[in-house]
Amino acid sequence: MKVYDIIVIGGGHAGIEAAIAPAKMGCSVAIVTMDKNAFGRMSCNPAIGGSAKGHLVHEIDSLGGVMGQISDNTGIQFRVLNKSKGPAVWAGRCQSDRDLYTIEAGNFIANIPGIDVIEDSVTDIVCEGKNVSGVITKSGQEFGCKAAIVCSGTFLNGLMHTGMKSFVGGRYGEDASYGLTESLEKLGFVSGRLKTGTPPRLHKDSIDYSVLREQPGDDIPEAFSFKTDLSIFPVLPQVPCHMTFTDERVHKVLEKGFDRSPLFLGKIKGVGPRYCPSIEDKIVRFTDKTQHHLFLEPEGLNSDLIYINGFSSSLPEEIQEEALRLIKGLADVKIIRFAYAVEYDFFPPYQVDLTLETKLIKGLYFAGQVNGTSGYEEAAAQGLLAGINAALKIQGRNDFTLKRSEAYIGVLIDDLVGKSTTEPYRMFTSCAEHRLLLRQDNADRRLMKYGYEFGLIEKEDFERVSEREALILESISSLKSVKIKPDVINPYLEKKDSSLLKESESVDKLCKRPDISLKELLSFSNNHKPFLKKLTNDEKALEQVEIELKYEGYIQRQIEAVERIDKYDNINIPDILDYNSIKAISKEGREKLLKVKPRTVGQASRILGVTPSDISVLVVYLKN
Repeated sequence: MKVYDIIVIGGGHAGIEAAIAPAKMGCSVAIVTMDKNAFGRMSCNPAIGGSAKGHLVHEIDSLGGVMGQISDNTGIQFRVLNKSKGPAVWAGRCQSDRDLYTIEAGNFIANIPGIDVIEDSVTDIVCEGKNVSGVITKSGQEFGCKAAIVCSGTFLNGLMHTGMKSFVGGRYGEDASYGLTESLEKLGFVSGRLKTGTPPRLHKDSIDYSVLREQPGDDIPEAFSFKTDLSIFPVLPQVPCHMTFTDERVHKVLEKGFDRSPLFLGKIKGVGPRYCPSIEDKIVRFTDKTQHHLFLEPEGLNSDLIYINGFSSSLPEEIQEEALRLIKGLADVKIIRFAYAVEYDFFPPYQVDLTLETKLIKGLYFAGQVNGTSGYEEAAAQGLLAGINAALKIQGRNDFTLKRSEAYIGVLIDDLVGKSTTEPYRMFTSCAEHRLLLRQDNADRRLMKYGYEFGLIEKEDFERVSEREALILESISSLKSVKIKPDVINPYLEKKDSSLLKESESVDKLCKRPDISLKELLSFSNNHKPFLKKLTNDEKALEQVEIELKYEGYIQRQIEAVERIDKYDNINIPDILDYNSIKAISKEGREKLLKVKPRTVGQASRILGVTPSDISVLVVYLKN
């Protein structure tokens, strides 16, 4: 029997990061997947990033993950969303070439030493006592391991639905995975059932683009990864997407199929995503809406398929076709593949720790949709964290967790563990209470130190970010004393419809004015300090300084809020604490604390059902 340090179960977005990170940290890794040519396959929308999800991609990249690099190498349209709003919600999004993404992901796996790919399906987890010791596959092979990471996606007992027809499978054209859920349940884990869906795929040549609104990418695309060579970026030709919408006629046709909807008839037992509902669910939930926007997105440069974003459905095929032909631009549309819903097993995430190690079995980790999340980015973030922690555990090093004030990844995992979920969890900027501190533009400043510590970031990359950080801090401090005279700056302020100066003003104060650019302000400065020349030649540092100056007051308030919260996050709770012995805590509070087993008082305070008075009692008890 071959023994590995770590066995990763599943080759999706979580599995890729869960395998590559520990391999780069020096561990021997096996990744077990049903299809070695399907790494990172985009079973739903071929896109990476978006609101809050773009933040996750930048954070993954700053920790040493690979999703950003794969996206940059295979993107066919790049856009930064929410640019008209504040920098806290700016979010990169990339439309990917679906086939090339999978090929590139496979290349990354193949080029990392220490990773074996096993084309099979895991049916059993083997344990020695309460420690994982190996896995057994569908073909009867047994492999030993010191740690195992379950990244099974939508494949556990997967069942697909279109109308009253049901098909076994984890996604279109692929088998489901059987045995693993039952094996985990025998170990004491509690499973649940969730549902997701995907829209129809349309033939690109059957769409009338002349009546649709074109949605191009950015004129100057922004890359996700700090490793991407901007001199050759974007790597691939860029293409537009298009917009259309439903109307009341379309809704009436869809309603004709409600009596054969597996969703409404209860045939689908799994709970679907609240924030990415099917088109039939939208019609029922938003009765006041007479139309819903749809986005026609190409699946690749050499693909005939168009993904119709916003039209996820499990209605009968003939209903889907009739409704689609009433949509503007789709009168003669050719449907290559009909929409379907897929339901699958998951394990409510209160059963994992903040490291994503399960509480029942040591050395066993859950990452991705098995924890109840939806989305490639949420999965990849969990896979990376689980992979890092599995390697650290094997190497006898301290485990790694992120606070809510440090990263969206910290928010994601704290929400999953503390609040758990009964529906697919999706990351939003509104989930992060400190989002002005957790911008996508400063992910490297926040997190690259950890990636470097784990050996996932090269020394030269870390040193470059450290030098930039020093420049940013020096600039923020020094620009308070760099002043510009009224006669120099007033003509510029007049053009900007900004109030004129009567006496010299510092650059940091002028920068706080709306529509005033720091780069333009510096061009009016006669100050020749060395840092100014460096700053004007470093676009990334310049952007950071401008954001920090413009939002200084808001940022400072968030920092103060974090400091107040940290007093609780810094109070650790012993693993052996017997909550039942603390009678002053409410009954519900004790039940929830026993279920989640929080690491800190801060984490305990965010558990649903644990009251402020429960926390006060807990703090006093721990101090005594």
